[in-house]
Amino acid sequence: MAESNKMKDMPVNKLMVQMGIPMILSMALQAVYNIVDSAFVGNMRSGSEAALNALTLVFPVQMLMVAVGIGTGVGTNALLARTLGQGNSKKAAKVAGNSLFLGAIIYIVCLLFGIFGVKAYISSQTVDPQVISMGTNYLRICCVISFGIIFFSLFEKLLQATGRSLYSTIGQVVGAVVNIILDPIMIYGIGPVPEMGVKGAAYATVIGQVVSAILLFVFHMKLNNEFEHDAKYMKPDGGIIKEIYAIGLPAIIAQALMSIMVYVMNLILKFSPSAQTAYGLFYKVQQFVLFLAFGLRDAITPIIAFSYGMHSKKRIKDGIRYGLLYTIVLMVIGVAITEIFPGEFAALFNAGASREYFIGAMRIISISFIFAGINVAYQGIYQALDGGMESLVISLLRQLIIILPLACIFSFFVRGGHIGVSLIWWAFPITEVTACIVGYLFLKRINKNKVESLN
Repeated sequence: MAESNKMKDMPVNKLMVQMGIPMILSMALQAVYNIVDSAFVGNMRSGSEAALNALTLVFPVQMLMVAVGIGTGVGTNALLARTLGQGNSKKAAKVAGNSLFLGAIIYIVCLLFGIFGVKAYISSQTVDPQVISMGTNYLRICCVISFGIIFFSLFEKLLQATGRSLYSTIGQVVGAVVNIILDPIMIYGIGPVPEMGVKGAAYATVIGQVVSAILLFVFHMKLNNEFEHDAKYMKPDGGIIKEIYAIGLPAIIAQALMSIMVYVMNLILKFSPSAQTAYGLFYKVQQFVLFLAFGLRDAITPIIAFSYGMHSKKRIKDGIRYGLLYTIVLMVIGVAITEIFPGEFAALFNAGASREYFIGAMRIISISFIFAGINVAYQGIYQALDGGMESLVISLLRQLIIILPLACIFSFFVRGGHIGVSLIWWAFPITEVTACIVGYLFLKRINKNKVESLN
């Protein structure tokens, strides 16, 4: 009840800081250990260039698995927070139980892809046999043992929905530390552990994810006392599942579009493996910055959803105001880091032939971070206020409708030798600015139709 009262009574600016900082740290840490994976792989004694390219190619599927898990969690988070705001603990128990049932279904799909579909996927992006072999081995391990990342994503959102974001951060930190410790041991072969190269990076990743999931399961069972925990609540309820995905499906599509965008960008850049690798490396740095916005969004959504459930117009407006303000501050810091230290990041990855492409991408694409962060905040606000369609449209604009045709058109000039690869990178700032303008118009409409109409 103390956590529920905090969601109800604490000033929104203070609540957002208190909930947001653990979530931001959690997401930043997740991005950091993605960067660390690539840094260790990039410094392997042999085959480092091929290994970095392989990790670039497998990344869209990793993102897709996370997308489905997090999207289901986002729907659960917003619905659970709203249900608790309404004081309906029985329905809250069903929401939590059905989310775990959905997690089991998601894992089965990932397992089947890991067994049967991985090699064909990698082969669609490259003809290099070494890259195909490395990518297949890495991705198969990640898919077959994907239950860690899936259930971690769900338990994280269940804890966040009740205001216990600190505990989700603890789980994330422990998993990340395990991953970072195991990376050099399993990649390079230290002590009794044999040198496993790219396979070692995959095993270190999934072990860290499983540790996080187990820890968050314990926290969920012991701390989320606002509703019952019983296997009977995992029985599929069509109405609950529909409500979860009414909110979460746009988030899944939004995250899945990121996977599609990276996959298509890999195809567009297939004419230059070095540019392809540079984009993959930059994307991990970009994740570090944008994950700060995602972390804050995970505070924005339950705060506004809870306020919407209790019909508090003032708290909804405060949530929107402070959510956007804090997001902009974070993105300004992110732009400063990426503009000042591109060379240091290139050295960290041992980028080699990809170095100049990587630095060029960082200089240009980072311009878009402020607008991209605002778009992420908009989507968290929309999801909290049942604006799933608006969230979906912004995602489609950012990751499909504008960005990919622009990048494809620009690539014709590059391949024709008229201009450098840097032209392709300009598609990102153009896209984010355009989507931000549309997002502002959507926010005005949602405020008028959903917030101002509350009694």
